Amino acid sequence: MAGKKSTAEIVYDLAKPIAEEQGVYLWDVRFEKEGSSWFLRVILDSNEGITFTECENVSRPLSDLLDEKDFIKQSYYLEVSSPGLMRELRKPDHFEVCIGDEVLVKLIRPRDGQREFIGTLKTYENGIFEIESENNLIAFHISDCSYVKLNDDVAV
Repeated sequence: MAGKKSTAEIVYDLAKPIAEEQGVYLWDVRFEKEGSSWFLRVILDSNEGITFTECENVSRPLSDLLDEKDFIKQSYYLEVSSPGLMRELRKPDHFEVCIGDEVLVKLIRPRDGQREFIGTLKTYENGIFEIESENNLIAFHISDCSYVKLNDDVAV
């Protein structure tokens, strides 16, 4: 029997058809506490990038649906946005659509004295991905990473 869904998972299921109706891809949903405030972050993407109007066109019907369902007990701020240039890769489909792109990998614990790696994402399967860096293939398990983000050529 499947476990109870998190708030983010429930909102993902509610937001996905709204995003698809607007012709955009639902990249991620996060329900995060910052200080004393809760933020429900709905992150959209498309091949052409995301406009303010597209965010608004998802935000309004989603907000109405969330009010109707009323399953989030604490107060929160709803934010609908794009993932940005250095988007974080968190799900299998994030990795799959970004194969061939340059990524920045930050490890929880250093490997051979190094915590950050930059390279081209080559493969992803079952939580393990490989990057090519300086003509070497390096494999990582997602659970060993603080984060994996697209690299926008900012010096590390």
